[in-house]
Amino acid sequence: MAVYVDNARIPARVNGTSGRWSHLTADTVEELHQFAQSIGLQRGWFQTCKTRCAPVGQPCPHWHYDVAASKRAQAIAAGAKEIDLRQWAEIARARRAAAQQATP
Repeated sequence: MAVYVDNARIPARVNGTSGRWSHLTADTVEELHQFAQSIGLQRGWFQTCKTRCAPVGQPCPHWHYDVAASKRAQAIAAGAKEIDLRQWAEIARARRAAAQQATP
């Protein structure tokens, strides 16, 4: 099991916080929530797609927390693996493929 943080560093202002934001994700949702809590992220900040990104009956493969640069650094210090934005896309593709195989 692993937790990952990408290098997106997307400039944005979110709820009054300006910064460069990246995506924090993990091999399982449970592991992600546990890790996020350990670095002080609120469960309500968990995100999935706002539009349908997967076939009906399949979960969104893009679940993550957005993290500003300071939380990104904290996540890495706590053991999150740094990944490239392309690797984040590969993780989402693999989740989608696994969900399709699991759906009869």
